[in-house]
Amino acid sequence: MENKRICKKCLLRDKAPNEQIDLNKYLSVISENEKTPPSVYEKRLNICRQCDLLLEATCQACGCYVEFRAAVKHSRCPKKKW
Repeated sequence: MENKRICKKCLLRDKAPNEQIDLNKYLSVISENEKTPPSVYEKRLNICRQCDLLLEATCQACGCYVEFRAAVKHSRCPKKKW
């Protein structure tokens, strides 16, 4: 049995390419006027990385992939951290 290390605080973009879902494909369907500005997006993701509820790129408070929620301008953190 192979011991596989699970990165609990990783985002989808941090995972090995063969373990990722196509993040860019999903982000590309968000219209430009609905997208979070890049600096705000990165700030949101940094907050999520520090959160105890982040587990394998998923928010344990709501079940979303944090990179998708953070990418939509009008989205909010379910714990009101951003």
